[in-house]
Amino acid sequence: MNWIDLVGLPLLIRLFLVVLFPFSAMDKIFNWEGALRQANSSFLPGGPVLLVLGMTLELVGPACILFGWHDRLAAFLLAAYCVVTALLYHNFWAYRDFWAKGDSVARTHFWDFLKNFCVAGGMLLLAFSAQLAPARAVLAHPLSSTPAYTPAGIAPALPSGDTP
Repeated sequence: MNWIDLVGLPLLIRLFLVVLFPFSAMDKIFNWEGALRQANSSFLPGGPVLLVLGMTLELVGPACILFGWHDRLAAFLLAAYCVVTALLYHNFWAYRDFWAKGDSVARTHFWDFLKNFCVAGGMLLLAFSAQLAPARAVLAHPLSSTPAYTPAGIAPALPSGDTP
């Protein structure tokens, strides 16, 4: 294994997975009133406390994941955060304009709902130790598939006969 497989690709993948969160936290900081309205729109009490907790997770969690400090816990908490915020604040089913032509509040919430679950899936892959195949193996066989249930700690290797 080389630097790309050991450091470069894992760091880039983690960066791609978490880049959204610090910007979301900054948006909440600079648009406090709008973020507070959204936080207060669910049945949960304590909008300002929820908002500060969410912003803290959005800032600390990605740093933990990028620097490898309690990254599994951070990824698991961010996954839970994505699922909870999708269910509480992107309830597309509550709007009647899903099938309307043009702009639709329901469709906007629907896409945000799905994006939250997609990000949660990536976080869960980190939390449950998805092993990366070496870049060379992926490039050599781009149409091959990785077994979905590879035992923990075993990364797919180069096909037999290939050497690193």
